[in-house]
Amino acid sequence: MKIFVCIKQVPGISEVRIDPKTNTLIRTGIPSITNPHDRHAIELALNLKEKHNAETIALSMGPPQAEEVLREALSMGVDKAYLLTDRAFAGADTLATSHTLSLAIKKILSESNKDEKYLVICGTQAIDGDTAQVGPELAEELGIPQITYVLKFQLKKDKIVVDRAFRAEETVIIETQLPALVSVLKELNEPRLPTMLGIVDAHDEKEVIYWDAKALGAEKDNIGLNGSMTEVWKIFIPERKGEHIILEGTAEQTSQKLCENLKEDKIF
Repeated sequence: MKIFVCIKQVPGISEVRIDPKTNTLIRTGIPSITNPHDRHAIELALNLKEKHNAETIALSMGPPQAEEVLREALSMGVDKAYLLTDRAFAGADTLATSHTLSLAIKKILSESNKDEKYLVICGTQAIDGDTAQVGPELAEELGIPQITYVLKFQLKKDKIVVDRAFRAEETVIIETQLPALVSVLKELNEPRLPTMLGIVDAHDEKEVIYWDAKALGAEKDNIGLNGSMTEVWKIFIPERKGEHIILEGTAEQTSQKLCENLKEDKIF
């Protein structure tokens, strides 16, 4: 069984600043990290590897420096890593990104046992875009079932059973046959930290395989900016409106003041 885990390198969100003239992210001097949600996806993949003797494969699309997040995945225990990097991939939206990832997964599967089952795991969303679209779109590209917002996960032979977050306080139990794709929430698990031996092994013994557009057999009209159906016009920090009010006193007093303020503002 193969387990694919898709990860992304993102800027450390607490450090992000926006250029007021260009309305773009200022990346200079900002550390890059593994998308936090994706670390939970890696942990699930490693748990399944240990329980079911599965092969784990990490995939990322990005510039050459994105190799860092793949090295981290390898140091945590992932078996193989592929970096999809090419200037032709630049400017990709979620649709073009999911298409490129699907080409890599299909290529790997075509070189293995055709009857081998597989699972694709994604973090629910990336903290730099917050769209939560790549996972579902990737499932559509692969033509496999998808289950999003996964809180609990079980693998039973060729079937998965998950608890999915539904509305505010509800969950639903869903099952489907493999192959399938799941996107996971942070409540699913606690990601492990790489060991010193794992870090050394990731850099000395394991390889990050680079694939460009030609290696994937990608058509230029379907990747990068050419394959993107959406365009970001502007990124900005919302202006603060109104003033903050600090209420002091006992719980009863502050509750009373809050209700009075809400009535004055005609909230109710």
